[in-house]
Amino acid sequence: MKTVNHEVDFCVVGGGLAGICAAIAAARHNARVLLMQDRPVLGGNASSEIRMWVCGARGPNNREIGILEEIALENIYRNPMQNYSLWDSVLYEKVRFEPNITLLLNCACTDLRMDGNRIVSVRGYQTTTQTWHEVNAALFADCSGDSVLAPLSGAEFRVGREAASEFGEDIQPAEADRRTMGMSLLIQARETHKPQPFTPPSWAYVYESDADLPYRDHDLRKYVTNFWWIELGGEQDSIYDTEEIRDELLKVAFGVWDHIKNRGDHGAENWALDWVGFLPGKRESRRYVGDHIITQHDVRAGGPFEDIAAYGGWSMDDHHPGGMNWSGKPTIFHPSPSPFGIPYRALYSRNIENLFFAGRNISTTHAALSATRVMGTCAICGQAVGTAAAIATVHGLTPRQVYAQQLAELQQTLMDDDAWLPGLRRVMPVLTQEADLTASQDDPEVLRSGIDRPIGDVYNGWKGPLNATVQYTFAVPRRIEAARFIFDSNLNRRGHNQRASYPLDQEPIAVPASLVRAFRLEALDEVGQWHAVARVENNYQRLVRVKLHVTTTSLRFVPEATWGAETAHLFAFDVR
Repeated sequence: MKTVNHEVDFCVVGGGLAGICAAIAAARHNARVLLMQDRPVLGGNASSEIRMWVCGARGPNNREIGILEEIALENIYRNPMQNYSLWDSVLYEKVRFEPNITLLLNCACTDLRMDGNRIVSVRGYQTTTQTWHEVNAALFADCSGDSVLAPLSGAEFRVGREAASEFGEDIQPAEADRRTMGMSLLIQARETHKPQPFTPPSWAYVYESDADLPYRDHDLRKYVTNFWWIELGGEQDSIYDTEEIRDELLKVAFGVWDHIKNRGDHGAENWALDWVGFLPGKRESRRYVGDHIITQHDVRAGGPFEDIAAYGGWSMDDHHPGGMNWSGKPTIFHPSPSPFGIPYRALYSRNIENLFFAGRNISTTHAALSATRVMGTCAICGQAVGTAAAIATVHGLTPRQVYAQQLAELQQTLMDDDAWLPGLRRVMPVLTQEADLTASQDDPEVLRSGIDRPIGDVYNGWKGPLNATVQYTFAVPRRIEAARFIFDSNLNRRGHNQRASYPLDQEPIAVPASLVRAFRLEALDEVGQWHAVARVENNYQRLVRVKLHVTTTSLRFVPEATWGAETAHLFAFDVR
């Protein structure tokens, strides 16, 4: 069998949302990136193979943005009926056609080479081509979920629940153990116009009455459940026992559908089983140890870290390790604030010099993991890691040295890429700061405040009628190379990335009405005439950058159309 060698700056192992965002962020800041994914599709727990919802921070206007929001809006525009194959294609496109990324699908990392406490290369086997791939890089990120690089490299990691006394966490057990949250195998149903019989396989479990499924909502008239509670494995090894656990989950899954269809009235007469997963979605396995271990106390305190690089906002949602074998409530939602900060020091290894990580395997206790493990949080941690890797590449630094020497650059770069960091302000470009800013209606000064979203009751944006103007004026002619905009994508919009079931009256999702769809930029010439220097006619994104290359004493933004709102909504307008 042949071996293909790759030389890159940054190698990402694992193509879930964390790995996708890490790879894209690094590549867009000019790092040469290779992404190695062991499955045929990208997305991990969010992919068509598993179909878990992308959840994240709770509360008004706390939705995760940056690269994840870009992907979500692309999916809304291209995939209004929320087809999973189209969702897979959106994720694939974002990686495959991003310059500076080499994508290896169906390639499982099996080995690596070390030089002291540094990873030199990783080795993966691609089943579709029967080819070995050797990847040499200066920096690596483990976004595999199961932390495959940890046992191979000797990186410190933890498994299971800490004793309550170790960090003083009151939601942990009295004694440490290796129990984890379990894994889920989802099912999806589709409503039809006529009755749909169902005959279960002989090996499916039997749940005779609703009493056999306590606290497990399964009435299809509610449409909302994604059957996350079809869960097992927390009392076994969540890596080495996965195949055995999957077999048990299949018995449960078909048994649950048999119960819904054949054992009581659950509003399911016209519903058919549309899809059954064969790849369980995992919540917990190995967790790396970084320079900081996030604890229950960090989460409850809101994590006011000076090195904030991402944020969470899910509650400490601690699933019982027994899963379906536990007759009590399958999860306890321990309270936590939203948002809470996540420090950069929890995103790189304490003892392997050039290893980042992002996803559910970041440096936390089990208690804190129950809040940081959801995919919205994982994705923005991935963007932080990829951005840090690009900065490390430029300056020749290790992950720890980025913290010591380039933390401000990391945070400002993330915010410039529309990754919100609660408590921080984005620094305006000098050209933006020096100009006079006016508008044909209302005060636009908020557009250079460095806060690009609503916070609490403060909107932090400008609203004006179509064909209104927002204008920068300079004392002398200035060369403008680009303009940057943040539009309003309605961070409170309802719904997840994909559906969990398919009712007959399913409504298509739509691009948020508040987004500006069409706009133009006009520059003032030497004789005082305005000329259009750029026009965007079909925008559906929140972050928009426009290249200009114009010299002028004044540049103005003119909104022409939205996706439905009567007024144009704008959070930021920079020139640089």
